[in-house]
Amino acid sequence: MLNPRQVAEVFARFEAASPEPKGELDHTTPFELLVAVVLSAQATDKGVNQATARLFRVANTPAAIRALGLDGLKEYVKTIGLYNTKAANIFEACRLLLERHGGEVPRDRAALEALPGVGRKTANVVLNTAFGEPVIAVDTHIFRVANRTGLAPGKTPLAVEQGLLAVVPTRYLRRAHHWLILHGRYVCTARNPRCAGCLIADLCQHRKASGEPGTA
Repeated sequence: MLNPRQVAEVFARFEAASPEPKGELDHTTPFELLVAVVLSAQATDKGVNQATARLFRVANTPAAIRALGLDGLKEYVKTIGLYNTKAANIFEACRLLLERHGGEVPRDRAALEALPGVGRKTANVVLNTAFGEPVIAVDTHIFRVANRTGLAPGKTPLAVEQGLLAVVPTRYLRRAHHWLILHGRYVCTARNPRCAGCLIADLCQHRKASGEPGTA
């Protein structure tokens, strides 16, 4: 694992390169974000954004989506993989949001995870991105980066999440989620990682283990 000084240096470099990183799912409200994240499972952000651009023009609240009807909702998201299940989950989540939360997205993990289609990762994305909570949603990108670099090795997403929360300095926690996802998506890719252009290549444990030149 990286030591505390190295971890702090990793995030200092991320901050210098991108002080306020943003997610790539288009949204203007917590509800729009929730819908987009549910749709994004095993789908690209680009594909989700194309679908939600059409959907949100006509229905971007729980009441408006319920008014569309389930079949109507499916028409807007049918270009996305697993759309039948995702649409059913969103439609039912809208009912629960109206009945339990006055149509608002709750700022509470347990309440979020009680919604259909919302697990810990989705709840963490909403809490972090919509409400600024210092939590980290571990997707495949973050899981890979945390293990490969030595930031917070773990065998499960929960172990990696807990590891990151334990080592990331407090000042960086709110933004760490986006930095790590973007780093995994565009630099520390699953195949052929772009180590030559990596901000933290000299700190990365993967490069040290592989014996690549230029590591320290």
